[in-house]
Amino acid sequence: MSGAVVVGVTTSWASALVRISPYTYAALGIAIAIGVSVLGAAWGIYITGSSLIGAAIKAPRITSKNLISVIFCEAVAIYGVIVAIILQTKLESVPATQLYAPESLRAGYAIFASGIIVGFANLVCGLCVGIIGSSCALSDAQNSSLFVKILVIEIFGSALGLFGVIVGIIMSAQATWPVKA
Repeated sequence: MSGAVVVGVTTSWASALVRISPYTYAALGIAIAIGVSVLGAAWGIYITGSSLIGAAIKAPRITSKNLISVIFCEAVAIYGVIVAIILQTKLESVPATQLYAPESLRAGYAIFASGIIVGFANLVCGLCVGIIGSSCALSDAQNSSLFVKILVIEIFGSALGLFGVIVGIIMSAQATWPVKA
């Protein structure tokens, strides 16, 4: 019976993806927003922290002032938490008869897309801030006049995460569930 085609039954991926509950998509979006944002923050802290500790051997004076780079990385995780809370408030109960209504699907997809955008924007932001923070620590150990100049670049790098948050909030505005009948 392998290879038999049943009339009226489609076996495409699109057919399978449409049958997944919009609540599942929304939950995945919320999980990706927070999980990938925390991953980006951890990766940035790892990059910055290892360079900071290594450079502090030569110049111990840089340790306290370069902790600002670690704080910028931690802000990336906070962005993910904030957006996850905002997306969670978008969830509403829908009767089973309207679960797969176009409005329900759009709401689930909007929350999913918002979570992906925020999560991956913050992943890239965490890496960016971590790499620039590493450069800041190493440069500051060699020449302390470079600290403020590189810190300005780090601030611009951290703005990437805010852009992701803004786009995610705009996209989540499309998440309107059907009115209960």
